[in-house]
Amino acid sequence: MDMDTNYSKYTETAELLKVLAHPVRLCIVNGLIENGGCNVSHMQECLNIPQSTVSQHLQKLKSAGVIEGKRNGLEMNYKVCDERVIAFIKNMLD
Repeated sequence: MDMDTNYSKYTETAELLKVLAHPVRLCIVNGLIENGGCNVSHMQECLNIPQSTVSQHLQKLKSAGVIEGKRNGLEMNYKVCDERVIAFIKNMLD
């Protein structure tokens, strides 16, 4: 079997895995998948960490295209929007 040495095609996947490679972010993504989405306040209560910390993790996930936010009045609801991530998390954590 020959190895594919065209590393450039693996760059996007490697970057995505780096973003997911944090326990809090994995927990957030898994929770969003299981609940179909939620807001920052709910995440903060579940995780028992400061809102600023939750927001920092959400920003990294959003920048990587893992999640998207939708405004509902004064609150922002987040959900996972990358089907590859949903499949990956379900395979890894179920």
